[in-house]
Parts: sequence; C-alpha cells; structure tokens
Amino acid sequence: MQESYARVLAIQRSSVPISEPRALLYQTARHVMVDQHRRELLRNHDDLGMVAEVDQPVISEHLQPDALLNSAQAIQAYVATIEALPPRCREAFILHVFDGLPYARIAERMGTSVSMVEKHIARGRLECRNCQRLLLCVSPQTRDLDAP
Repeated sequence: MQESYARVLAIQRSSVPISEPRALLYQTARHVMVDQHRRELLRNHDDLGMVAEVDQPVISEHLQPDALLNSAQAIQAYVATIEALPPRCREAFILHVFDGLPYARIAERMGTSVSMVEKHIARGRLECRNCQRLLLCVSPQTRDLDAP
C-alpha cells in the first residue's frame, strides 16, 4: 500500500491533473502488485549452495579457464612460428593458408615459380607441425588443435 501511495503522490507533485484519484490509486496498486510478483518470480530459484554438486550446471569444456589459456598460448605459439618464417616463405604461406589462394595465383602475385611456392608452403606447414609437437609436449589439452 505504501508503494502505491508513494507513486500516486509523486504523480500529484509532478503537476499532472488527476481526474479520478481513486481509480489512479487502484490502478497503481495493481501495477505495484504485478511488479512485486515479477520480482518474486525472478528471485525464486534454487540456491546453488544447496544443489548437489552433480546437479549443478557445468560450463562447456572449451570455456574452462585452463582450456582458454591453452588455446590463447597455442595461438601465440603459431603466430610466433609463422612470423619467424623467412619473409617470402611467410608471404606464400599466409596467402595460401589464410587467404585461400591457389599456388599458381601466389606464384603470379609473388613473381616466382609454382615449385618455389610449393616449397615455401611446405616449409611453413613443417614449422607449424613442429610447433604443434612442442605444444603437445607442454600441454596435453592442445592435442585437438590442428596445424594450419
């Protein structure tokens, strides 16, 4: 009741003319009750401390903090590996793996032979596989990562 009266008084103080104060009070009281009911519905949930551990919600494996950290570290390792490639090798590797260009188009773009592009890309893949092996030695959770 107090909330209803407070709302009606606020409306009166705002200099809004009220033609039916009694109807406004009933309408306001109904709105307050609906608001309180909605709040109770939101609050009406099980306390996670009271729920058995096996029944508690589980976060997806890939969102676990350790998995996220391992993923970020793996990405950094691959980026460092690719950046360590010689410039022409790195360019050919990136154009093929990330931009999806075929060997012939890369050769044309770089002004070199298709054979040389194949060698550059093979070297980039070999370095990424070596990076993956190192990651597997460090963390068994990165086994799911495939080298580009």
